Amino acid sequence: MRADATRNVEAVLRAAARVFSTDPLARIADVAAAAGVDKRTVYRRFESREELLLAVYRARLDRLAALIETTFDDRPVRDALLAFAEGGIRLSRDWPVDIRAVTDPAVRQRREELDARMDDFLRRAEQAGVLSPGMPRGWSLRVLQTQLHTVAQEMPGLPPVVAAQLVVETFLHGVGV
Repeated sequence: MRADATRNVEAVLRAAARVFSTDPLARIADVAAAAGVDKRTVYRRFESREELLLAVYRARLDRLAALIETTFDDRPVRDALLAFAEGGIRLSRDWPVDIRAVTDPAVRQRREELDARMDDFLRRAEQAGVLSPGMPRGWSLRVLQTQLHTVAQEMPGLPPVVAAQLVVETFLHGVGV
């Protein structure tokens, strides 16, 4: 693809994520207007609204995979959690579509694979003594995902760095005294 075509596709995908997050029944014309392109530009790349929505989900998952790759390395668990939380908050704000309820088998499988990678990291955190041992598999991940989603979508005024610190503190220590 030419550079301008790549920019247009990126603009369309980002606009579609925002538009579909606020109006799941939005039309391609709505997405095109939000992206600042003609709807024919969108149709040249995506044959249908459903194809565009799947492309948005895949783009969000691509960014999540990159975030996991760059944050769940050999750094200390707390540092990795902070980096992941900050990146996850930015990702959720940039790509606000909810991928948890997607029914497309390929998208669902990819999301489950990424969840498994995150859960493996949280098991490492448990083994390092950072998280309580013996939690049911997947519990810590769901708690973390819920906190990230809440702070990203319902507290948009919090800067990502501050929001990440809040999430990690709450995740590691709860809200009790």
